[in-house]
Amino acid sequence: MKKIIIAAVLFIGFSSIQAQEAKWHDNFEEASKLSKKTNKPILANFTGSDWCGWCIRLDKQVFETKEFKEWANENVILLTVDFPKRKKLPQNIVEQNNALQSAFQVRGYPTIWLMNSGDGEVPTDGIVPLGKTGYVKGGPEKWIASIAPSLPKK
Repeated sequence: MKKIIIAAVLFIGFSSIQAQEAKWHDNFEEASKLSKKTNKPILANFTGSDWCGWCIRLDKQVFETKEFKEWANENVILLTVDFPKRKKLPQNIVEQNNALQSAFQVRGYPTIWLMNSGDGEVPTDGIVPLGKTGYVKGGPEKWIASIAPSLPKK
């Protein structure tokens, strides 16, 4: 009986730790496949992760919080579309990010797009934009409130 209780406590503890982790993908095709599989939209964070002050602030004040991670795990597939200055990205990711930036006409950072992935063979074909936001002052509650109305109804 003790072993069962210990195993249950360990499982619950591991599950709650896992629930707090929100995985950010950097590959649109992978995020798109996961979006289709889970029927969740993609939340794409267009960022300059190593130089953009507002992007870094958004990460710390919102994306790194437990509240955001729990919300994200339940509602969206996370995608980072990064344009760093000091960090070198693989060429295929650079090309993908440039194509997404052009497609969504992103002119400043951070810009966050909520979208449904496309239906065609190529994941970017038929993308449906659902909503857009950026940095919102006030922490995770206010930020989530700025994008949540764009979520598809379940």
